[in-house]
Amino acid sequence: MSRIDHRADNELRPVKFTPNFTNYAEGSVLIETGQTRVLCNATVEETVPRWREASGGGWLTAEYGMLPRSTHQRISRRRGSDSSRSQEIRRLIGRSLRAAVDLDKLGLRTVTVDCDVLQADGGTRTAGISGGYVAVALALRRLIKAGVIPPDTLVTPVAAVSVGVVDQALLLDLCYEEDAAAAVDFNVVMTGHGDFIELQGTAEGQPFNQKTLFGLVALARTGIESLLKQQAEALKLVG
Repeated sequence: MSRIDHRADNELRPVKFTPNFTNYAEGSVLIETGQTRVLCNATVEETVPRWREASGGGWLTAEYGMLPRSTHQRISRRRGSDSSRSQEIRRLIGRSLRAAVDLDKLGLRTVTVDCDVLQADGGTRTAGISGGYVAVALALRRLIKAGVIPPDTLVTPVAAVSVGVVDQALLLDLCYEEDAAAAVDFNVVMTGHGDFIELQGTAEGQPFNQKTLFGLVALARTGIESLLKQQAEALKLVG
């Protein structure tokens, strides 16, 4: 099949990381994947949830919201942040990014990653994870340079990508139109060590077989390997 944007089936949309996109957050990045744009800001606070106090370790959590005109029609500001979908995505982003950090070495600190969708064209949750990692890395880098936390507090890079089956073809990094037409839709989150953090997969119509599952996971791995390299390059530019 010919894709809407003329990419190969195994090709990511153009990806761009712009580190330090805002001035005030400890870590900030704008991630652009095709027409999807997500602003990720990481804030470090010298406090933890009460249930974490006795552990001596820190915490990482995430927020996710879609701005009112991030889509074709205006979404109310409250619904963009408080919908059940947004809550599910913020939990996914938080789970994913906690795998990047040794919370015990973070000390009694909380890192909050705010992912705000400026423009949505599919893959906003995976962009939030991939961009969120860069924001977290920048924030922790400040603490490491200041000697506040050890260098190995940052454990591994984390990245995510969508894959799916559209018109019987296995496709990497679905745009909105492809996602809406997909017979099978997956989001895959992995570490820089090649381990899986999360697999979210659904058959929208007919069930799919093991061969399709393995093919989609292999396709996601190639995309994530590329994203990990681009994350590293973006962080290298900041120094």
